[in-house]
Amino acid sequence: MAQQQPLPVDPIAEARRQWLAHGWEDAADGMAAVTSVMRAQQLMLARIDQALKPHGLSFARYEMLRLLAFAREGRLPMASATARLQVHPASVTNTVDRLEHDGLVRREPHPHDGRATILVLTDAGGERVEAATASLNDEVFTRPGLTEDETRTLVRTLAALRQRAGDFAEPRPVPDPL
Repeated sequence: MAQQQPLPVDPIAEARRQWLAHGWEDAADGMAAVTSVMRAQQLMLARIDQALKPHGLSFARYEMLRLLAFAREGRLPMASATARLQVHPASVTNTVDRLEHDGLVRREPHPHDGRATILVLTDAGGERVEAATASLNDEVFTRPGLTEDETRTLVRTLAALRQRAGDFAEPRPVPDPL
């Protein structure tokens, strides 16, 4: 991927200036925040795509493989995968279809629910996800483009936004052992 030349001016700062000039003071900071997050996502996804390309994976396919690799015995009901990945069931089906075609996962009937399907990580899928995780850790996650303190602050800030938006509930405190 060719490195793009930096723009001479921050277009989001310019957009904020325009918002203020047009009398939208109440919305200017929010517009800048939302637009900044969206642009940051584009930049991060480009780095992720570059790290995953040699492994023949998209981020959606990687997430599914990683979820299965974290699951007990590499197995998970398809409905659980859909809930944990927070995507539409059709997207999960499409992702699983591609992974299954490549021999990275397989579907098995649920042993107790005839309507459900169990997703199983194959040995090839396990090998692929471990190699892809090593690439992501090395090329993206250990150097996200922020200092350690900035990274922790960003994660806390985005978690607060996500929780207020209803993305997850406040975790219950774990009781002390007896």
